[in-house]
Amino acid sequence: MKTFKPNYLFVSIALAITLASCHKDKRVTPDTPTAQRAGVYILDQGNLGSPNSALTYYDYTTKTLTPDIFTTANGRGLGNTANDLKIYGSKMYIVVDKSGTVEVVDSKTAKSIKKVLFQNSDLSSREPRDIAFSNGFAYVSLYDGNVAVMDTVSFTISKYIPVGRNPEQLAVSNGKLYVANGGGLSFPDVDSTLSVINLTSLTETKKINVGPNPYAVSVDKYGDVFVTAYGVFGVSNATLSIVNSSTDALTSKVDFGGGPFSINGDNAYYIDVDGSVKIFNVKTFTSSTTNFISDGTSITTPFAIAVDPLTSEVFVTDAKDYNSNGLLYAFDKTGKKEYSIVTNINPGAIVFVNK
Repeated sequence: MKTFKPNYLFVSIALAITLASCHKDKRVTPDTPTAQRAGVYILDQGNLGSPNSALTYYDYTTKTLTPDIFTTANGRGLGNTANDLKIYGSKMYIVVDKSGTVEVVDSKTAKSIKKVLFQNSDLSSREPRDIAFSNGFAYVSLYDGNVAVMDTVSFTISKYIPVGRNPEQLAVSNGKLYVANGGGLSFPDVDSTLSVINLTSLTETKKINVGPNPYAVSVDKYGDVFVTAYGVFGVSNATLSIVNSSTDALTSKVDFGGGPFSINGDNAYYIDVDGSVKIFNVKTFTSSTTNFISDGTSITTPFAIAVDPLTSEVFVTDAKDYNSNGLLYAFDKTGKKEYSIVTNINPGAIVFVNK
């Protein structure tokens, strides 16, 4: 999920990646088809530069909404510009960009377990952006050009791995970590590369040229890596690049205004440039031409998207005017609206938690 970039306010699509599991952190196993959801968390970014990020929670059983469960559970706020949210094992990790923190909380209660600092000696933020997991370790992209390696039991940082400029999202496939190097702080002289990190040696082994200003990375069940890039307005188009994680070869690169992806099986759901929800088939590499939302529901400013792999429900957030409370819409697998709930400002990530 991205945060707002001052130079890119015309791009308003954010990523939401769903990930939930419920076993010990050193040997995490994925959800099973028999698992039952307890509810859904929505990470509200708040306003850029303001300490008003929040964590909304909707309980499926009681049908109750907690507007900011983090503050309720901990007696303090999340901080400034929360950027990413994921569950790994029994813990939930909240990446807060401008505050320079990763909040580790209990995934069932949102109660704080550890507040990990990513700050310089002058206490300025190193701007953590995104988080991914593999074999008991968390990998955090930092806007200063590094990826931090953090143990998910001790929460200690064992290494910082240099990558490209201003890295954004990252994802794991075939024992490797793929990192989108955006270079947004140098606009219009942006980065155009995807770093490949070997998770055994913890070193960058390759940089792959993808579209200018890449920001989102996702992986399908076949191991293909999908990278969406903003491009540079008026200079280069937004693109979708596909990388084979077995060979690290770039197999496809096309102009593509939508994204990022939330993948369920062969279907990758995304918000298109016109605000509609489309489906990209990761097996055939083709995209639908019709809006997935089939009942005429209108969303003012589609901002984030996530599909629940257990129910095939699709969730889309609405950022409205970027300064008011937003909404989360839930659609069934046919694209018909089930319900909507009120969030805080700029709802930018969605995760599902099991009972």
